[in-house]
Amino acid sequence: MDFDWINPTFDLKSPLNPREIEEAFEDPFCLRLAPDVKPFVAQARYFCLGKTLEGKGVFSYYRSNGNQARVISARAMTPEEDHFFERKKQENL
Repeated sequence: MDFDWINPTFDLKSPLNPREIEEAFEDPFCLRLAPDVKPFVAQARYFCLGKTLEGKGVFSYYRSNGNQARVISARAMTPEEDHFFERKKQENL
């Protein structure tokens, strides 16, 4: 997947850099979720939970046109999100 990093809506010098965010999307066990709440559905917004090669959990909020993803926000996973991610990963093994 290609990423649009032109004029991002968040600071690229935050604890997560673009390379780490992209790695989380490429994680073979990443979870891409499409919420069913009206504001998210109407604007085609999605969530991605994945891990970097170093094992850092990343939660991303993004939009996509099918070819390109534009990350709106990204942060480290909370312990609850990490537990959810690991549980879903085990279910898929």
